[in-house]
Amino acid sequence: MLALVFPGQGSQYVGMGKDLYDNFTIAREIFEKASDKLSIDMKKLCFESEDVHLTVNAQPAILTVSTAAHEVLKSEKIINPSYVAGHSLGEYSALVASGSIDFEDAVWAVRKRGEFTQQAVPLGVGGMAAVLGLADEDVNQICKDASSDDAQVSPANYNSLGQVVISGVKFAVEKAAELAKKAGAKRVVLLDVSAPFHSKLMSSAVEKMKSVLDSVNFLDFKIPMITNFDAKIFNDRMKIKNLLLDQLISPVLWHQSINYLNKNLGVNQFIEVGPKNVLSGLIKRITKDCSINNFGKKADLDKI
Repeated sequence: MLALVFPGQGSQYVGMGKDLYDNFTIAREIFEKASDKLSIDMKKLCFESEDVHLTVNAQPAILTVSTAAHEVLKSEKIINPSYVAGHSLGEYSALVASGSIDFEDAVWAVRKRGEFTQQAVPLGVGGMAAVLGLADEDVNQICKDASSDDAQVSPANYNSLGQVVISGVKFAVEKAAELAKKAGAKRVVLLDVSAPFHSKLMSSAVEKMKSVLDSVNFLDFKIPMITNFDAKIFNDRMKIKNLLLDQLISPVLWHQSINYLNKNLGVNQFIEVGPKNVLSGLIKRITKDCSINNFGKKADLDKI
């Protein structure tokens, strides 16, 4: 049984998607749709510009490349997925793949999502850190101990067992990082990010995204999705808006989602669809005896 998984912010790189664009008409069409919808040159942004790393650009760019890759896979008629899932921003790519949102609506929404999350907190106020080598419950407690009424830090991504990203007010993140080191963490890495994603500091972005998502016509699911929010099956188009708002301020339950797919639903094959292979690496640490591939270039078709 196959699940497609879609990467989030951090997987972008200059040159991503060019191989697909050069080799597949269907991929070029996706890039053209993105350019027309956003009034930007998406191929120049993805292929040539360091500006692709800015949050406002990275989010629609990753969605575009991931959707282009998915359209190529569909056109090659070599996949029949039972489920889709996406890491953070990747949930928008997963929703496009599930048929529950049109690509043009999604790319416009994530462009706004990038703007609003960037604006939510002044630069330097928020922060994130990766904690390696501690159990989830230990990181949860450390975040509570490091938080105060005016400086909160909380788990943002449960990426794999022993890898939790924390997010919040920079001072509280740094305090939690020191507590994690004292508790025996193998490593604690302060991340170079532009905003404290998946924390309560994103509340203003939630309010702004409400009006954006109000104008989106959500469709029935053709493929069910496993959500970041609760790591369960999701296929109710009437609740997509609330899901996409909740995920802005809630942690990404990634290893829980992969375990649910594998152990509860019987998924034994994963294909990461989009740039890089960050999720493939995480899945290898989460599950055993699964086939794991990624598709972001023409040459990857042979492996799949």
